[in-house]
Amino acid sequence: MNKDLFSKQSDLYAKYRPSYHSELLSYILQFLSERKMAWDCATGNGQAAVLLAPFFEIVEATDASERQISNAIQATNIHYSVSSSEKTPFADNSFSLITVAQAYHWFDFVSFEKEVRRVLKPGGVVAIWGYSLVQSAYDDLNSIITSFYTNTVGPYWDAERKYVDEHYRTIPFPYEELPAREFFIEQNWNQQDLIGYLNTWSSVQHFIKAKNFNPVDELIPLLQKAWPRQDVIVFRFPLFLRIGRIS
Repeated sequence: MNKDLFSKQSDLYAKYRPSYHSELLSYILQFLSERKMAWDCATGNGQAAVLLAPFFEIVEATDASERQISNAIQATNIHYSVSSSEKTPFADNSFSLITVAQAYHWFDFVSFEKEVRRVLKPGGVVAIWGYSLVQSAYDDLNSIITSFYTNTVGPYWDAERKYVDEHYRTIPFPYEELPAREFFIEQNWNQQDLIGYLNTWSSVQHFIKAKNFNPVDELIPLLQKAWPRQDVIVFRFPLFLRIGRIS
């Protein structure tokens, strides 16, 4: 993973990024024959790693960003380290599961595949997933979020963002494909939670660098108008999964 787009806002990332749930992991685990060691690659603040921890003896969790690792969720059997996704210090045939959560679109796919085939045990599983644009039950609010995503910061997304919009359907995934399904992440958020999440977007950081002001600040009055009571409401993220095996 050659880009480091999240170190600057790593504290916001740890606080406001949505959490994954056990239903996703349960689905992935059914394809495993053993559960000794897992590698959560590009772990960020460890949201996926901490989900894996109760089911494995050891979870190795790596990220290229030292600041992300410093904000990671701790567990006794998770070992965090700073490492690229394409070259690691792990021994050959170490893992029965490799996971990549909301980061695979940033990878050098060819180099990562070589590393996967080196460190994953024969019959081991690779699971990659991501989530797309957040939505609520309120049309006016959704229109504001969609316009901000597409129009305001749309030109500032990195080219790789297209893979997320396409739900990873067009992304290189050179493994024996296993059946997958879609999930949803639900978050109960107030306005500050949503604002905090929007500030984690890499496109927002690119916009700030180019324009010298934060576009989220101009969005706040629109959110307050569409969401006047400022109560907690449910937001949903469509979560998409691809899962494969090596022989």
